[in-house]
Amino acid sequence: MQTIFNLYETFLSIFPANYHGIISVILAILLVYSIFKVLQKEFIWLIVLIILLPASIPILINIWEAIVEMLKFLINKN
Repeated sequence: MQTIFNLYETFLSIFPANYHGIISVILAILLVYSIFKVLQKEFIWLIVLIILLPASIPILINIWEAIVEMLKFLINKN
């Protein structure tokens, strides 16, 4: 996760400081939209995964926590 944060900081350093908030909000919206589109498109496979692999629930919880942490990081950059 730290690698992603470092990459994000490097990306933001390209732009002037007064645009960092706008860019963070745009990236957060794009991230939520892309996750929504993937879940919408592949929702049936997610259901099958949860039904067939009970061990996948902790994995999905970890993925969800990572996404929430990334969104909190993006929002707090404003």
